[in-house]
Amino acid sequence: MGKKTIDLEPETPFHTFTIDEVSERLKTSILEGLSSEEAAARLQTYGHNELEGNGGVKWYKVLLRQVANVLVCVLLIATVLAFATKDFAEGSVILFIIVTNAAIGFWQEFNAEQTMEALRNMSSPTAQVIRDETRVTIPNNQAVPGDILIFEDGDVVGADCRLFEVFNLETDEALLTGESLPVQKNLRVIESVDEGLGDRLNMVFASTTIVKGRAKGIVINTGMNTEIGKIATSLMSVDGDEQTPLQKRLNKMAYFVFAAAIVLVIIVFGVHGFKYTNEVAIYAISVSIAIIPEGLVAVVTLTMAFGVARMANVKAIVRRLSSLESLGAVTNICSDKTGTLTQSKMVAVRMWFPGDGFYRITGTGFVPEGEIYRQGEMTQGQTQSEGQLIVEGTGSNHFLRVLQAASLCNMAELRRTLHPETHGEWIAIGDPTEIALQVLAHKAGLAKPDLIEQGFTLVSEFPFDSSVKRMSVLYQTPPTENSAGSHLIFMKGATERILGCCTAWRDGDAEKSLVDEKGGDRASFERMVLEKMNILAERGLRVLTLAYRKFEVVPGVDLVHGLDRGEIESNMVFLGLIGIYDPPRAESRPAVLQCYEAGIRVHMLTGDHPSTAAAIAKEVAIIPEDVPIENNPLIMTASQFDAMSDEHVDKLLELPRVVARCSPNTKVKMIAALHRRKLFATMTGDGVNDSPSLKAANVGIAMGQSGSDVAKQASDIVLTDDNFATIVKAIAEGRRMFANIQKFVQHLMSANVAEIVVLIVGLAFKDKNDSAVFPMSAVEVLFLNMITSSPPAMGLGLEPPSESNMREPPRSANQGLFSFEVVMDTFVYGLAMGALSFASFTIVVFGFNDGNLGSECNARWSPDCEGVFRARATSYCCMTFLILAHAINCRSLRDSGWTLKNLKTLKHNKMLWMSIVIGALLVFPVVYIPGLNHDVFKHSPMTYEWGLVLAALVIFVAFAEIYKKIKIKLMKPLGLEKNGELEMDRMRSYMTQMSHTDSAIDNSEKIQKAKELNAR
Repeated sequence: MGKKTIDLEPETPFHTFTIDEVSERLKTSILEGLSSEEAAARLQTYGHNELEGNGGVKWYKVLLRQVANVLVCVLLIATVLAFATKDFAEGSVILFIIVTNAAIGFWQEFNAEQTMEALRNMSSPTAQVIRDETRVTIPNNQAVPGDILIFEDGDVVGADCRLFEVFNLETDEALLTGESLPVQKNLRVIESVDEGLGDRLNMVFASTTIVKGRAKGIVINTGMNTEIGKIATSLMSVDGDEQTPLQKRLNKMAYFVFAAAIVLVIIVFGVHGFKYTNEVAIYAISVSIAIIPEGLVAVVTLTMAFGVARMANVKAIVRRLSSLESLGAVTNICSDKTGTLTQSKMVAVRMWFPGDGFYRITGTGFVPEGEIYRQGEMTQGQTQSEGQLIVEGTGSNHFLRVLQAASLCNMAELRRTLHPETHGEWIAIGDPTEIALQVLAHKAGLAKPDLIEQGFTLVSEFPFDSSVKRMSVLYQTPPTENSAGSHLIFMKGATERILGCCTAWRDGDAEKSLVDEKGGDRASFERMVLEKMNILAERGLRVLTLAYRKFEVVPGVDLVHGLDRGEIESNMVFLGLIGIYDPPRAESRPAVLQCYEAGIRVHMLTGDHPSTAAAIAKEVAIIPEDVPIENNPLIMTASQFDAMSDEHVDKLLELPRVVARCSPNTKVKMIAALHRRKLFATMTGDGVNDSPSLKAANVGIAMGQSGSDVAKQASDIVLTDDNFATIVKAIAEGRRMFANIQKFVQHLMSANVAEIVVLIVGLAFKDKNDSAVFPMSAVEVLFLNMITSSPPAMGLGLEPPSESNMREPPRSANQGLFSFEVVMDTFVYGLAMGALSFASFTIVVFGFNDGNLGSECNARWSPDCEGVFRARATSYCCMTFLILAHAINCRSLRDSGWTLKNLKTLKHNKMLWMSIVIGALLVFPVVYIPGLNHDVFKHSPMTYEWGLVLAALVIFVAFAEIYKKIKIKLMKPLGLEKNGELEMDRMRSYMTQMSHTDSAIDNSEKIQKAKELNAR
């Protein structure tokens, strides 16, 4: 059924409507959003949110690729020659093979391209919407009119929307309006119906980008009804004609093969004194057909499509096909911590305030149920006490101010659902860290909605920025009888960044200055804070610092747009620390250990404190558990790493495994350092500022759930589950695919080499007319290439990963498809198969038929040609069964393919074993059906010759097994032995050697940092 599209009054001037009018017109709720059922119904009504005519798979282009290639040209020449010599049977078969090959190739490639196109579309931008009162992520093409969309910094707007909530929102609308400067948005209703797009400040438009702030809006138009749809332009198109390095190498190989075919044709004519006859021409065509791997393009396409589909099954969406090949060469993974190595299910479990000491918070998850206990002061290694229960609504003024800051300097939402089916359940919308703080505030009875209701009013916001690692908000306090309310600034962020903004600290109800002439108070205070922070961080807690100050309003200053961030975030008063626990994913540690087994090193680049990062890194095996955190050269802060020159970094024996307080520029520097060491790196990222590092990495991996659209567009692969283990699965899949391509290329080319051996050596045989006798006919060669060899090659392309797939070192990034071993195997196996097949032909002709080569046996059967026809059938059957047996050899470069254990694993590859069985069964009708054998294939039924075929098969299998054993003995092992343990031992050894080097959290550095902060 075709897509039904209904215009939703495209000229409706929603920018002139109030929010209530828009909601009523679109029958939606700004709190609850649409229900899933209603959204599905509207999707059927309005169609998918996508532009028409923006690419897709073109059937005629696929068909053209099937006929516009070297193989078809050669076959067409053979067809013309066959018909010219009145060999209608052979000409008809070749023509049938051309049509059949084109049809099969078209069907396979068209389906494969459609599969890859569908998966590419999955990597297009997603949308954050509210449905069933819950914030969910959907593919952008499923957004419908009436949906509630949530926008954040870095998002690409997925549909035209009427805004109903904005904060510091600015958008880049250059694509639509040509305006190069960001446009500030607001909620004011616009009176003029004909207001220009650039002046509709209460609207955002599809394909524009959020450059600052956050907002929510009601979708009013989708797809071709959007403003961008009206001018038929798309930002999100993906080049479907991208050629991967592998495809480029195969194209070069095709030219080489074509040149070799020409050389072989010249050889054939040269042997015959360059005298043209139909017989010589047909023989030359047969030789040229033999060297061309007809099924190669179809097998490559099928393998690529299968690889992309398998990647999608493990929750990795491939945006660029070249990344599939690159994954197999990855030597280093640079990963974020939060949500990738950890669960991103954060809960606040500890607090510390000067004077009050430590607090313990119970409860887990989004449900704001739990208790807060004051434990008092303690030092590192001291056992915790149960603590004194803080009853809700009580606590010191200091306690209440800290919880106010946690609640108000926070954009997350926590509320009970109103939906009938889930009524009363707690749901959370927002950043996991902010959700954890919001849950804490609810437990203390200081929920943000309650504070807003009391009269706290948000005036201005400076959102979190990864370059400064903090955010701040300006609030007006509730009015009193004597005043309209004062103003307070609340701030939260990384401890080091907050301390640098503070000039005082809160101690109970008093505020104590950190400014004196000698700086002693500041230094001692910062040492105390860092000590308390380490107590929390070494437990694996993510530590946030809170601060506040009173703000005196200057008359005439615009409090929304006229404030300077640097000025606002100065002279702050330190409040306290909050420790948030984010447990590692259960699968992270096994995945990291699997990386070590595969010769891949893992680096954690995180914004967390060094002690927090190190604690989690130990839990997931990035660094050994038994090494100290202090004075550890494997752990650095971004400030340390960034301060090093490139020369200094290159002199390090080991790059740090943990980089804390990481900035986007640090990620770029790490990638550059890895590249200078000739290493192949992948980098994860989710923010707008991560785009440079994603592009710089050999394989950029964006987070599908938490990642911005800008990051996704800069990436090669998008993880739909944000899971580190998925990266490892993707690398394993990349290795499997490259290994399988080597297997089927070796199989196809070995068969071609074998056929060439038979045909070229066969030039020595001349009949009574002094014409060369074909050891195999042209139709036999075509049948071997298309029917016998190609299906098993496709099966090899679908082989499951070998047991050693992730126990082998990464392949060199410079290693092409044809490594020395693959080339050697191709010729060794090809020569062996060709020699055995030719030997069978020779034995039948000279051993059983007295060397009688007959007359004109290439053109037709006669009693005088019976010996040649039986020999040709024997040679053909030998080649068939050897090619099928070689498919089992090609399953592994070195492991035996003929043990009972390995033969049993064939059941996991239905395509391979079925193609072998069917290929073997097809021999019998080809050999024994009258007319088909004599007139088309130019051979005769066999009897005793089957003994030669069986003998050749046994000899070949024995030869292959002996050859592999020789390779195992003489060549370097492919696998790595217990590399996980060796990697841990190597890190311990390096740490011991470099123990004199200051680490990221060395005490001397803390003192120096305190001095630097004081000087600032």
